[in-house]
Parts: sequence; structure tokens; C-alpha cells
Amino acid sequence: MWCDGRMTRALHLLGAAAPPVLHMAGAVEDAQARGWDVCVGVTPTAAEWLGQGGVAELERVSGHPVRWEPRRPGEGDVWSAADVIAFAPVTANSLNAWALGLTPSWVVGAVVAGVGRRVPMVAMPCVNQVLAAHPQVDRSVAVLREAGVRVLYGEGGWVPNRPGEGRPQAFPWGFVLEVVDQEARPGQ
Repeated sequence: MWCDGRMTRALHLLGAAAPPVLHMAGAVEDAQARGWDVCVGVTPTAAEWLGQGGVAELERVSGHPVRWEPRRPGEGDVWSAADVIAFAPVTANSLNAWALGLTPSWVVGAVVAGVGRRVPMVAMPCVNQVLAAHPQVDRSVAVLREAGVRVLYGEGGWVPNRPGEGRPQAFPWGFVLEVVDQEARPGQ
């Protein structure tokens, strides 16, 4: 895609309803500074958390409509195809659905399809210790890694905190974007 006379790369930045989703606008700006054209998608609950003002801010910053619902039959896509998809923050619910190939929301459907399309993907779960203790979380991380998704979880990634002790404003968006840059196909 060409923008301002230079080639840009398309990043689909997707988020679920975990507190860091409320700080996505800064991540969009950081990604744009790295040369990405950013399209934002969120789960329906994350859209509700953001409210009209938060969604409008993400649309203003990204320059694209924020999506949380599927297109209707016959509607064209308002986004360009993704060069890389980043799903951050990912809740335990979305992580497990993705790994199982379930599509309870448009965002999870997009990453399930991304596996089939072999789009480079990065995921950073945002789960607390109580949710992370469920054995399906580790299974889901393993399944997604086997499918080629860079899951930033555990040592060197997201380490679950105790419930109520998270610091959503300190979510490592910069690290997510560094890995996105690494996952970009050569020439992007």
C-alpha cells in the first residue's frame, strides 16, 4: 500500500476485553511511526468498554473504521489485507477459542482465518494467575505456537499477575510491535 509517496505495511491490531485495550491508541501511533498502516479490531465487549469516544479516537488515530462485527454478505472490506496480525491483549477466552478454531467474535474469526491464510501473527495474552492456572491456557498457547503464531507468553513475554494487580498502562506494546516488525515478511 502506498501512503504519502512511500510504501507502508498493513498491520491488523486486534484486542480483546482486557484493561490494556483501553490504551491501544498509543500503540497505533507507535506502529505508525514504525511505518505500519494500522487497522484496529476489537471484541464486542472491548468495543463496549471503549465506548463511542474510545472507538472514535481509535478511528481518528488509525484513519480506518474500527471493526468488531463481521461484514454483511456482499459488502466489500474496508481494510487492506494484513501483512501481519497482532492480537494484543488476548484474554483467556479469546485465546482458547482461537486455539480450538472457534469463532465467537469477528476478531477471533479473523485470527482463526489468519492461521489458514498463513498470515504472520503475534499474540500477547493478558491473563491473570487464576485464569492462567487452567490447563487449557497452556494447551492453547502450545497449539497456536505449533500453528506458527508467535505467542509472547511466559518467560520473555507476558507473565500472569495476581488478580487485581495488573498495570494496564504498562502493557508492553513496544515489545509487541518489535516482534511484529520481526514477523514482517522480507521486503515489507
